[in-house]
Amino acid sequence: MTETPQSFLQTAKFFIYASGIFFLYFYYGILQETITRTRYGEEKEKFTYSLALVFCQCIVNAIYAKISNFFLDQGEDTTRRVYYASCSLTYLLAMVASNILLIYAKFFPQVVGKSCKPIPVMVLGVILGRKSYSWKKYVFILMIVVGVALFIYKDSKATASTAGGGIGLGEVLLVLSLTMDGLTGAVQERMIAESKTKSGHMMLNMNLFSIGYLAVALLVTGELFTFVAFVQRFPEVMTKMLIFSVCSALGQFFIFLMVSDYGPLPCSIVTTTRKFFTVLGSVIFFGNELSNRQWGGTFLVFSGLTLDAMYGKTPKKEIKDGKASKE
Repeated sequence: MTETPQSFLQTAKFFIYASGIFFLYFYYGILQETITRTRYGEEKEKFTYSLALVFCQCIVNAIYAKISNFFLDQGEDTTRRVYYASCSLTYLLAMVASNILLIYAKFFPQVVGKSCKPIPVMVLGVILGRKSYSWKKYVFILMIVVGVALFIYKDSKATASTAGGGIGLGEVLLVLSLTMDGLTGAVQERMIAESKTKSGHMMLNMNLFSIGYLAVALLVTGELFTFVAFVQRFPEVMTKMLIFSVCSALGQFFIFLMVSDYGPLPCSIVTTTRKFFTVLGSVIFFGNELSNRQWGGTFLVFSGLTLDAMYGKTPKKEIKDGKASKE
């Protein structure tokens, strides 16, 4: 069947958004590992300021969203503020958990473990967002789960011991991050369904709420003061954080465009796929090595993602017995 101009435009937009997410977050991932793995000064100090890192990200994201909204026709924002508040909180918790896991644990389990993100997005979308998916999509997502399990199975002890917080800390952080990702996706589904929330409004308001949450957290934990002292000792880290935050802002812009136009699940699949190339980048630039088992798990993860992209699409609504239904 011949593709209509509107369908072609939608496909082209999807690949433009996906390419933006892919390239910007590829570099973002490399910068993130550079910041967190570098040992600073003669004392070989480690960067452990996850809240401050995310705080800087959110400030740059909000500034970028505010500027871009001047040039984009976003219309009136009718989204309920409670959605922005709850969505930014779950999004923030997911990001902070991921950054803590990356700082204290091994890089690869965090990256590939986050490849499970489509699962909570899908499950909580069904529960809270009243979504439905074909049986093929569940099979492909199961392939991803098995691949992730193969990848991180023997790394769990190292993860926990590196974290220094007792057995299973790495897994707890990973599960927390994935659960928050799922809740974020479910709330975003509600926002789009009820108010047709535009990408610029979503990006700006979520980051503004996140800045407020993080400002309180930085003061309560005292991390703000230790972070300022760290930057005074090693000012070069601010340059890295600025470039990192700019990549985050540009990448997040494409993410919110993807969420607004196509929904959270397609967006989570795109962001998960780019993680494979972040792993390869880490292997190339940092000399990390993967065992045969881990390569097998990685292959299974991204085979599931590829099959899902090819065969896991939900058909358009059909009319049955006078009601709209989806497979």
